[in-house]
Amino acid sequence: QVQLVESGGGLVQAGGSLRLSCAASGRTFSRPMGWFRQAPGKEREFVARISRSGSTYYADSVKGRFTISRDNAKNTLYLQMNSLKPEDTAVYYCAAGRGWSDSRYDDWGQGTQITVSS
Repeated sequence: QVQLVESGGGLVQAGGSLRLSCAASGRTFSRPMGWFRQAPGKEREFVARISRSGSTYYADSVKGRFTISRDNAKNTLYLQMNSLKPEDTAVYYCAAGRGWSDSRYDDWGQGTQITVSS
């Protein structure tokens, strides 16, 4: 059974940093991976993605502040988030798939809450 489990969420002040982890089991981790987020009352949106070889892509809203990475030996995906802003508050999800649209991702974690206070 394929599983994705996020951790590392929490409450942080604006300007602070957090690192999210996503532990994967099964063959999921041999695939491209991504991070999405969903704020209250909004649609889920793309944050960042990484190919199997490590090529990375970011939403304009997080470029320069967030870094996606993966450790294939540990089957773990990361999202380093710096210079956090209140508008980054959302539930963050890791997922296996490719592209910019969440419809192209078919394995999802349960999500972890990030709250950025002003």
